[in-house]
Amino acid sequence: MRAEPICCYRPRPEAAPTFASLPYDVFDREQARAYVESHPGSFLAIDRPETAFAADHDMYAADVYAKAAELIQGAAREGTILKDETPCYYIYRLEQGGRSQTGVVCACAVSDYLDGTIKRHENTRRDKERDRIEHIEATGAQTGPIFLTYRDEFALDLLVSLATTATPLYDFTDEQQVRQTVWRVARPSAVEAIRETFAHIPCAYIADGHHRAASAVAVAKRRREADPDAPEMASDLFLSVLFPASQLSVLAYNRVVADANGLSDDELVSAIEAAGFAVGEKSEDAVNPDGQLAFGMYHAGSWRRLTFARTDELPEDDPVARLDTQILQERVLAPILGIGDPRSDARITFVGGIDGTDELERRAGADGVVFSLFPTTVDQLMAVSDAGLLMPPKSTWFEPKLRSGLFIRRI
Repeated sequence: MRAEPICCYRPRPEAAPTFASLPYDVFDREQARAYVESHPGSFLAIDRPETAFAADHDMYAADVYAKAAELIQGAAREGTILKDETPCYYIYRLEQGGRSQTGVVCACAVSDYLDGTIKRHENTRRDKERDRIEHIEATGAQTGPIFLTYRDEFALDLLVSLATTATPLYDFTDEQQVRQTVWRVARPSAVEAIRETFAHIPCAYIADGHHRAASAVAVAKRRREADPDAPEMASDLFLSVLFPASQLSVLAYNRVVADANGLSDDELVSAIEAAGFAVGEKSEDAVNPDGQLAFGMYHAGSWRRLTFARTDELPEDDPVARLDTQILQERVLAPILGIGDPRSDARITFVGGIDGTDELERRAGADGVVFSLFPTTVDQLMAVSDAGLLMPPKSTWFEPKLRSGLFIRRI
């Protein structure tokens, strides 16, 4: 696969802790506005430019995206971000709770995405794609890296380890208590060694950032159609961070349904038992599943443990059918609670595993139903992607989140 060094805009080292922000898509509109108001120098103001307008302003209007371009230009003019014109790799380490993951910031090829060398496991929504397409076109930049993973490669591990012996470019701890450390690799021989090593890695997998990837590819296609005979364009590559799979931490992605679809608690339990689950006794203690095929359910003020018992009904050759998220969707959410399309049904919300069970109970309120899940594994993600299949939406939650604004790749 191709993983090329990049030229980019990046914040001055002393500005990085306040400029870098969490990704645009972890905030709803109200949360984004509140964050930008309290962090006016944050990159989120560029990533979510509607925060500069009235709350009722169309967040997808042309002047909103023009505002993002204006803010990037202003940051460059003021010296908050600097232009690094030397093609280089950046080594990006995130440390949280005693764990760390170290990846390579680079530009991956749109062609690898299109031919399946970069593998996907989720569908995307066109409205979300359009938003990032317009953001890329207006700013002329890819501002949020796509989070990719690959099967561990010893030679690459060694090169990355050597790079981290140098003095870091950035080293700070963010508001989520994640230590963010970045090293710059610009020496030509080191750059070539990393490039050549990636060329021997057969494929990569999108862990997070399906919409960012699809949007970058759409912009590349649009520009290629406008000039089909041009040599390689900057838009033919997209900003990425590649991490070895063994270092990743996946958390559960839990489900909250607004109501029990007209069922009493006893009726709900009976229906779930008929669907093939063993249902435990009521408990005041929250249930956090300790393995696959186990679930927690909170309803009517109590928790229960659910265990899927009909394992003989799960096909051995279908990695999607064996996912807990799929079992729950096909056997409980759709037939019992009426959630036919979890991507569009307003009655269901998804809560990343970083939020505790108190938050799940709060969201459920008096009428809702919570399902806590065991995390999908990276091996399961890869198996689904290798089979050319798709996971149910919101099957994985990766922590820690990559910061946006540390690398802004102009196209």
